[in-house]
Amino acid sequence: MRNTLLAAVMAVTGFSSAALAEGLTVGVSWSNFQEERWKTDEAAIKAALEAAGATYVSADAQASAAKQLTDVEGLIAQGVDALIILAMDKDAIVPALDKAAAEGIPVIGYDRLIEDQRAFYLTFDNKGVGKIIAEEVTKAKPEGNYAIIKGDPGDPNAGFLLEGMMGVLQPSIDAGKIKIVGEAFSEGWKPDNAQANMEQILTANNNAVDAVLAENDGMAGGAIAALAAQGLNVPIGGQDGDLSALNRVARGTQTVSVWKDSRALGKAAGEIAVALAGGTALDAVPGAVKFADGEKKVEMNAILLTPTPITKDNLNLVIDAGHISKEQACEGAMADVAACK
Repeated sequence: MRNTLLAAVMAVTGFSSAALAEGLTVGVSWSNFQEERWKTDEAAIKAALEAAGATYVSADAQASAAKQLTDVEGLIAQGVDALIILAMDKDAIVPALDKAAAEGIPVIGYDRLIEDQRAFYLTFDNKGVGKIIAEEVTKAKPEGNYAIIKGDPGDPNAGFLLEGMMGVLQPSIDAGKIKIVGEAFSEGWKPDNAQANMEQILTANNNAVDAVLAENDGMAGGAIAALAAQGLNVPIGGQDGDLSALNRVARGTQTVSVWKDSRALGKAAGEIAVALAGGTALDAVPGAVKFADGEKKVEMNAILLTPTPITKDNLNLVIDAGHISKEQACEGAMADVAACK
């Protein structure tokens, strides 16, 4: 009865009514909280839940799909009313979804696809992110030998990003202007794995690599370390708006970081979790669309936010938004970076 009343009022007033969510608890299962960006996401989720009067609890799977299953069981045992899951592995997480469903606990697949119609999918347009990375790097280097540093093979985002990249690259590949001389998955999206992959690609090609597409900023950093060790500085793109990556953009060692404003994603996750905990149906979440682009083509309810490319020409966007300070962004910046003058 309480959930029915809560859902009815929220449908009229929106997500953020503190008194209505009193007593609700939202559990967040992080795949690998060590990545820089998740701290920003967490702060936004916490703020949204606090504004709604809900309680935040969490667990860190530390890049272990097996631990994540145990983590989710633990969160369910704590009596959570909704779950936000950043899945380590899209297939391994399914038993956790089964347990949540058995308890009537709604699940948000956060940033990474859990291809199951029982989950609400909340992310940025990852194909769009891949497209932007490729567009910005090809602007800087329209022809030559390209390497692609991919994310974890168990994460659907790695495939979505690659699909977006290849949509840009394929015409130039077909025309003989661009040649893919190496591509490799990087377990756990870890920078050191990306660095090792880049080193192997450089060795296999006698350092003849003219541009690199990395699927996130941490891996871009690893690839850049491998390139620098060989005295190379080539156009390279990544994503997430990591602070170190934005500084590399200013310094000229990274061409683009696609900024997915984690504050917007986290805020949306907190608000949607409260609504779902209160009884709102998945297809009744404001802004929800149908998504069926996963490997199994399962139709799901989803929200895909729009990402923003950050280059040396618009670095001011992240500074003005308070995502990074001017001092952090501009240390060692090139002379032609307007935001740093």
